[in-house]
Amino acid sequence: MEEPVEDSFDQAVKLPQKRFYRQRAHSNPIADHSFEYPARPDLSNWNDLYPNVGDRCVAFADIGCGYGGFLVTLGETYPDKLALGMEIRVKVSDYVMDRIKALRQRHKGRYENIACIRTNAMKYLPNYFRKHQLEKLFFLYPDPHFKKAKHKWRIINSTLLSEYAYVLRPGGQIYTVTDVRELHEWMCKHIEEHPCFRRLPDGEAQQDILAPKLLDSSEEGQKVTRMSGEKFMAIFTRV
Repeated sequence: MEEPVEDSFDQAVKLPQKRFYRQRAHSNPIADHSFEYPARPDLSNWNDLYPNVGDRCVAFADIGCGYGGFLVTLGETYPDKLALGMEIRVKVSDYVMDRIKALRQRHKGRYENIACIRTNAMKYLPNYFRKHQLEKLFFLYPDPHFKKAKHKWRIINSTLLSEYAYVLRPGGQIYTVTDVRELHEWMCKHIEEHPCFRRLPDGEAQQDILAPKLLDSSEEGQKVTRMSGEKFMAIFTRV
């Protein structure tokens, strides 16, 4: 992904290089990791993440945000909304944090609406967000966990969908993208079977302002494009 167009910025500020933050692609979300997290949402200190946050609340959550390509695009598309990237891998989350810091220094007054934290969204999502707080949840190119014994690690399942329904406001949306057909069918099946969600028809989904950005803004999406792979997208509404 090309970096944002440089307007007035400090030439001395360098963007981080991914080669210094490389980490294995897979992480066991069931394992015990060392995380700090608030006991409840009102104890979250958002001032540490968003300059001039005021009384605003996070509206978008990018679950497993990877190297932050889509998160940056999301912040540019909705400059008045707060978006949070949630990433379990320590080096990858460090890269996104450093990337956002550098972008803020290079583009004064911009990118103050995006932030990243290292956490396990499968365990701690309700610790960060109140009931019906979020407008959009994104699951872009999640780990497919191909082995049947590891399907319980998938970020979309019946139990977690009830948590997503809790933090997502009525009329809010879940976005899923993957290059694995079997995972796409798995996610669609589980979400459509949940009583709180309805899938948008493909024609309606394609009209979403984010539809063209979902497929290629992330580093994983660009990799799939380079390899001429298939991509599968679906959007669901919280009823």
